[in-house]
Amino acid sequence: MLREFALYGETTGETDEFGLPVRVNWAEDYRGQAMVVYGHTPLADAEWLNRTINIDTGCVFGGKLTALRYPERELVSVPARQVYYEPAKPLVPPTPARADDMLDIDDVLEKRIVSTRLHGKITVREENARAALEVMSRFAVDPRWLIYLPPTMSPSETTQEPGLLEHPAEAFEYYRHHGVERVVCEQKHMGSRAVVIACRDEAVAEKRFGVTGEGAGICYTRTGRQFFDDLALETEFIGRIRRALDTAGFWEEFNTDWACLDCELMPWSAKAQELLRRQYAAVGAAARAGLPAVTVALAQAAARGIDLGGLAERYAERETMTGQFTAAYRQYCWPVQGIGDLKLAPFHLLATEGAAHADKDHVWHMETLAKICRVDEDLLLATPYRSVELNDPAAVAESIRWWEELTAAGGEGMVVKPFDFIATQRGSQLQPAVKCRGREYLRIIYGPEYTVPEHLERLRARGLASKRGLALREFALGIEALERFVRRDPLYAVHECIFGVLALESVPVDPRL
Repeated sequence: MLREFALYGETTGETDEFGLPVRVNWAEDYRGQAMVVYGHTPLADAEWLNRTINIDTGCVFGGKLTALRYPERELVSVPARQVYYEPAKPLVPPTPARADDMLDIDDVLEKRIVSTRLHGKITVREENARAALEVMSRFAVDPRWLIYLPPTMSPSETTQEPGLLEHPAEAFEYYRHHGVERVVCEQKHMGSRAVVIACRDEAVAEKRFGVTGEGAGICYTRTGRQFFDDLALETEFIGRIRRALDTAGFWEEFNTDWACLDCELMPWSAKAQELLRRQYAAVGAAARAGLPAVTVALAQAAARGIDLGGLAERYAERETMTGQFTAAYRQYCWPVQGIGDLKLAPFHLLATEGAAHADKDHVWHMETLAKICRVDEDLLLATPYRSVELNDPAAVAESIRWWEELTAAGGEGMVVKPFDFIATQRGSQLQPAVKCRGREYLRIIYGPEYTVPEHLERLRARGLASKRGLALREFALGIEALERFVRRDPLYAVHECIFGVLALESVPVDPRL
């Protein structure tokens, strides 16, 4: 037994057609973090499998001698001069369908602990993992495209400014308090979050992502679902983005054949049409149908001398606020008949071949993407932004004025980010972004009458701790997934993080935050 174990390792107890013991394929089930390089199982070519590589290519049997150059992960081989020993069985090629290209349900079920570079170990509870599995199995795009999911975003602390729930001063103070000296303020577009992967051609999609017959890219939502129901529209949409990248010299500049972009796709109604029709439009229509009749009846009662105790004024105010509610959501909706009705605002260049760009500051992302947007301004929109020194009162005041102008014109507001893509204080990760939304936009979120003083005061007691905890963990998991994909970790290792984001999305948190 000891001699057999020394020669063959752990075996299944069976023998093959050559009379040799069948070895247990431990690499197929390996899920460790360390890379393992091994031999003594000769193959015709070296084989990567689940962070392991077998570099025994049977030199003694007349094959070749193979070495792994690390950390480059390059293979170097020289052919054997002769057959030094006749093999008992011929050298076989690696298994065509590699296990690390397949997803295993056991890798995502039950409680999971995911190790991340940014946030250490993140726990995914069993009940949340099962919710993520349902989303992935029923609604998600081909999982081989899913190399990143964006995090949720926390709002700023509530403000005491009259009539407002959010104001930039609190967002600035959050970062200033944590030692951040410079932030970037980006206009917040009222659309739907979209992740876009664009490949130079379909051959790249097949070679790098393993996807065939699905075009040269994809656009999916922040929960991994297909953005477009019309596949012809998606093909045209991805084609326009690819041409813009090509014309801008992007492929050559970044020495890549693919790119992953974090974007906002407008109009909001392009993806949220059912939400608009069933929720927002229904509320507006019911109010417009009922409130005018109420105000007329109250006016008639007042004319007869009935003391209404201010009831008529309150209902008149409710009618006004309902009009403001309807006007607010209508600004973000327009019919989409074709690609000419869409606008895509990219704001992060997430990754290219060999690089996840979380090491670049937000100004770099803005300027890099603006060059691409200028190529096709009919479809692509460069996001307006400001870089602000928090110790400069004039710069801070000017940014607040900019926010006031954006929101007064009907805009949603702005997102405040630390200048560095990843900001920390004493080793602790800071919020990657804080959103600050305008008074009228928040009427869509909290309802037509949220600005009534008693309602506003109650809303100011909202708690942000859970939302901010989720934002940090989802951000860390998203970046971890990107970095694993870029360094060509097995697919299951990438999807461990993707499932983690989806699982955290099922954690109950006030959806209005």
